[in-house]
This record gives sequence, structure tokens and C-alpha cells, in this order.
Amino acid sequence: MGLTKGINSFADELRGAGHTVHVPDLFDGHLFTTIEDGMTYVNEIGFEEITERGIRVASEFPREIIYAGFSLGVVAVQKLAQTREGARGALLFYSCVPARCSDLPGRRNYRCRFTAWTRIPISLMRATLRRHASS
Repeated sequence: MGLTKGINSFADELRGAGHTVHVPDLFDGHLFTTIEDGMTYVNEIGFEEITERGIRVASEFPREIIYAGFSLGVVAVQKLAQTREGARGALLFYSCVPARCSDLPGRRNYRCRFTAWTRIPISLMRATLRRHASS
């Protein structure tokens, strides 16, 4: 749905606890009221391009960080956590890339050949965070 107020609010809470938080906007300022509308935009731009935007912006940050992603942002986060040397951990909210590309519905041609998980802590959050996700 884009870089929503909820995502920024969540980042602000982490900052308030003393963490340094970067919040890249992979949708170039576009905000959507439904996931379907957001996915229409993603399909226009390209699934791979959205993922690569996240990977490119991460090159501006130190290597030894914890990556966090919500929904579609998890794809870049998971790839970075699995392939970028120095990753300290990953927080995956609302999704996770399957171990094999063939497990991704409609994404059989997408290149998601990530290396095996290194020994970093991973948290997959399934709980609904409505206060943050849609506000």
C-alpha cells in the first residue's frame, strides 16, 4: 500500500526506543487504499523492480544492520538478509519468500535463488498490527 502513516509510526516507535531506523519508499510516494490497487502499481512497475529498489537503497546503509520489511518489502529484506554479508537479523512482517521459487504462485520465472540462511536471527510476524499497518 506504500509508505503509510502506520509504517512511519512504527518506525518512530523504534526510534523512540533508541534505534536508528531507515524507511525507504519503494513506491515513489504512491499510496494505495487497497492491496489490489497497490499490486496493480507493482505489476505496472515490475515485481523485480520493486524488489531491486529495496536492495539498491540498502547499499547506502552499513552492512551490519537488522533488516525489516512489511508485506512486499519482505522480498528485498529477505534477499538482503540471506545474501548481504554482515546482516545481523531480519524481521519479516506479513510474508516470507518460500525456499524454492517454484513455491511462489505466479512467480515461477522470478529469480529468487537466495543462498542458504546464515546464522542470523529471523522473526516472521503473523500477528495483525492494524494500528500500524493501515493508519
